[in-house]
Amino acid sequence: MAGSLLLGVDVGTFSSKAVLCSPEGDVLATETIEHDLSIPRPGWAEQDADAVWWHDCAALIRRLTSGRFTGEDVAAVAVSAIGPCLLPVDAQGRALRPGILYGIDTRATVEIEELTSLIGEDALLESGGMVLTSQSIAPKIRWLRKNEPDIDARATGLMTSTSYLVLKLTGEAVIDHHTASYFNPLYDRHRQGWSDRWADDVCDPERLPRILWPDEIAGMVTAAAARETGLRAGTPVTTGTIDAAAEAVSVGVADVGDMMVMYGTTMFFIQVAAQPIPDRRMWSTAYLFEGLHDIAGGMSTTGALTRWFRDTFAADLVDAERAGGPNAYEVLAAEAAQTAPGADGVICLPYWSGERTPINDPEARGVLAGLTLAHTRGHCYRAVLEGAGFGVRHNLEVMSGMGATPRRLVAVGGGAQNPVWMQIVSDVCEVPQVLPNQTIGACYGDAFLAGLASGVLPNRAALSDWVTVREVIEPRAEHAALYGELYALYRELQTQTEGVLHALSRLS
Repeated sequence: MAGSLLLGVDVGTFSSKAVLCSPEGDVLATETIEHDLSIPRPGWAEQDADAVWWHDCAALIRRLTSGRFTGEDVAAVAVSAIGPCLLPVDAQGRALRPGILYGIDTRATVEIEELTSLIGEDALLESGGMVLTSQSIAPKIRWLRKNEPDIDARATGLMTSTSYLVLKLTGEAVIDHHTASYFNPLYDRHRQGWSDRWADDVCDPERLPRILWPDEIAGMVTAAAARETGLRAGTPVTTGTIDAAAEAVSVGVADVGDMMVMYGTTMFFIQVAAQPIPDRRMWSTAYLFEGLHDIAGGMSTTGALTRWFRDTFAADLVDAERAGGPNAYEVLAAEAAQTAPGADGVICLPYWSGERTPINDPEARGVLAGLTLAHTRGHCYRAVLEGAGFGVRHNLEVMSGMGATPRRLVAVGGGAQNPVWMQIVSDVCEVPQVLPNQTIGACYGDAFLAGLASGVLPNRAALSDWVTVREVIEPRAEHAALYGELYALYRELQTQTEGVLHALSRLS
């Protein structure tokens, strides 16, 4: 097995995971590290690039290469991480501040409005395939220039999370096309490269990483990185990508019409498309492989909301779990399952950190509506799960209206381990969901990309050997009418409360 194994590392919002695979896709070893998310102010979300991103990456690789396997066994490495993020670095590649996270960080609302006014929505759609939202990096670069000018002046490079990990491993400053798409208007989707047209209003593209595809080799592990990780110096490292895209690959989403629904800290959607389909409500980006595109979207708080609910309203279950009792999430799911569909009239708007697609409203806020003294924790938790389902339905409805109805939905992520939630979403959306046998996460997709980039795997067709189907969650027709009525109320509640929620957001 010397020099044939494939190593994938993914740094997520609340945990990082790594996997070591054989060329056939067999999982030989895995490691996981949990970490925290910093919320220094309402609407901000940050992480330390060294204490979290690089620490986890290096520690996970050390664990995988210091026992049964060594760095000599590894043929290639690929990394992914949360994104798109913004991290300014100096000339030596040192992080100058904590990384500013993806769409859950909504600090650049004013800058979104400024750039949209300067450029125009039509021009943004034409050049970059999407309008500016909290997921966009260019407004956050502008925010940095306006609010932290000293740091901006010292920053010779503007990285994202994956770019930083590849930089630490290889010394190369690179970014993949999929992630670069979120730097609109700095990324020109027609030329598939950086544009200097808006340098005066955002930044000089010379400060941005070189763009490659995720199935290309970015560089080799340096001697310094080898000492920190246990890898062999000279081991090939891919360009890397966003965790959601790597997760899509991990469950076989590679062909036109395939769509991943990722039940993570946030909900993320990626549907593979033959051509870009720009729309103000969704994100149109380059996909991981040259010649393919995707329609992407995301909800801001899904897994994060279930975690907040557990920690806030089920501390007793958390304490019991720590004492050796059942998993707190499983108990909450059982309580939700004992509650009738529709939660006896409780509806949730799951906008605890604003909302991304399709409403793209960073000032949206969460709502639990319809509560009475007869409702219980189980009712509220079911409403939370159903609220996420309504959000998924809203995104699917918009995609279908764009002429991009997905032909196959594949569910993945931590939430996909919750059968109650999976059934609720299929019932709410009236669509089946495929559950793969292997749901280890983005790091598994990274391992596949490492094999593809290094030549250990011959082509993308090998993915069919890596990914097989475990189960298909079919919607239950008997709940279709009820959920159709509740979905209409969900949409009405969102539009009717918008002004109030914006005012409350400003007060916070």
